[in-house]
Amino acid sequence: MIPAKTIKELIVKHSNLEKDLSSGSLDKNKFAEKSKEYSDLNEIIADAKRYLSFEKDQNELQKIIEDKNGDLELKKMAEIELKDLKNLNFQNEKKLKLFLLPKDEADKKNAIIEIRAGTGGLEASLFAGDLFKMYEKVSHKKKWLLDLISISKSEAGGLKEVIASIKGTNIYSTLKYESGVHRVQRVPDTETQGRVHTSAATVAVLPEVEEVDLKINESDLRIDVFRAGGPGGQSVNTTDSAVRITHIPTGLSVSQQDEKSQHKNKAKGMKILRARLYELERNRIEKERSKDRKTKIGTGDRSERIRTYNFPQGRVTDHRINLTLHKLDEFLEGEAFDEMIESLTLQAQEESLSNLK
Repeated sequence: MIPAKTIKELIVKHSNLEKDLSSGSLDKNKFAEKSKEYSDLNEIIADAKRYLSFEKDQNELQKIIEDKNGDLELKKMAEIELKDLKNLNFQNEKKLKLFLLPKDEADKKNAIIEIRAGTGGLEASLFAGDLFKMYEKVSHKKKWLLDLISISKSEAGGLKEVIASIKGTNIYSTLKYESGVHRVQRVPDTETQGRVHTSAATVAVLPEVEEVDLKINESDLRIDVFRAGGPGGQSVNTTDSAVRITHIPTGLSVSQQDEKSQHKNKAKGMKILRARLYELERNRIEKERSKDRKTKIGTGDRSERIRTYNFPQGRVTDHRINLTLHKLDEFLEGEAFDEMIESLTLQAQEESLSNLK
């Protein structure tokens, strides 16, 4: 049960925001900030008021039901109304608990996605390429902006590694459950006997952070420059444009050589490094918070096998929520992607609610 004081505070806050927004005294930035807060509260304020009046409404109906001299027809109606009222209160309580859950500030951020071929040789690199195409299609359908940061292709035409930034609305909250090991089961083009092979690729989704979100001391960085190399050891250019940035306290290292400019490579490298350092700290805090609770859905463990794409059976299975969609082709085209994400988000919310003390 949610304390009445907490619900009253929400209602008072909503009323105060309404007064502030209609006062005409707020500057542009403050008005935008309070408008967003008001809009969020607006979605649950009616539920909050109903939740607060539940006991009073329940007692009134209970009196009608228990009245020995009362009308039988009226009592029956009150019993039905009480049952509906209890169901509605249960739903309202759930909505309010979700609203009151601690917000993940990273949810609203853009994201950096890193995809790497895992076990399975050339077939794994082809699968990494398929995954990247899938995220490209999802981005296109949602009108997100996907920008390549770096890409390394394999001999078979797949991808050894690709890193990209994705910009739009609430990107990280949509993609964060994609982090982990994605496994594929299919017959490779090179297989002459029709045997199904299993390969894997890892996906890491990191919130993209600005310099104001994370301060990195220059003294903590070691920056090495070297000549960018292309396939077969040939030089991409004749200047030391490639950059390797090492964060000395953590040992994290980022190399960037896709651009011909050393300055641009450093900027891209710092973007990746900031995201990785930010996520490292988030994971450390989350581990401390969750020592006493277990969750099926993680967002940081890249070694966790999260999903299997089975081509012979045309299915995609998410192992964290035991959900199987028999529409693999549509999923890879980005068509059934939202169905999976919505199920994962719902399960994560349920887990968060069950962990409330």
